[in-house]
Amino acid sequence: MRVSVQDDVATPAPGVPALEEVYRRHFAFVWRSLLRIGIPRSSVEDVAQDVFLVVRRRLVDYDPSRSLPAWLFGIVRRVASEWRRSTGRAQRRLDLLPPPPAAETADRSAELGEAAEFVRRFLADLDEEWRMVFVLSELEGLSGTEIADALAMNRNTVYARQRKLRQRFERAVATHAEERS
Repeated sequence: MRVSVQDDVATPAPGVPALEEVYRRHFAFVWRSLLRIGIPRSSVEDVAQDVFLVVRRRLVDYDPSRSLPAWLFGIVRRVASEWRRSTGRAQRRLDLLPPPPAAETADRSAELGEAAEFVRRFLADLDEEWRMVFVLSELEGLSGTEIADALAMNRNTVYARQRKLRQRFERAVATHAEERS
């Protein structure tokens, strides 16, 4: 078998149909075969394209004395098997995630948005070092020692700032509550 390579795609030997012809004549067969072996309709188009990517790569290996649909079905079967294996792995990873929270009501969603905006405004009023201490302590839950290490700060300075920031935040919350009522 004599093969020439052009644009990283080997040219089929004489008697082997061109990829365009295989695609045009056998796409419906590939589509139906994928559906019949259990690929969900929502994924058939993607899997069929994967099949033809393999066909493109392997067409130089096709033996014209064999049935083209039988050869294609072998590729369909292997690609479908790999698709099932990879989606199974992906599903197992997704199963490890906690379930999404229940849908919030419109009122609750508005309250959460307002609270988030309040915290953003509070953080914007702090200088950068104080903001980092607040974020790491109150929002990320790091200990004073961890914050001191992260910010290369004296641990006692971190503890003093945590205390002052909590007091400042409590005053801001109280003021905000008074303004709302």
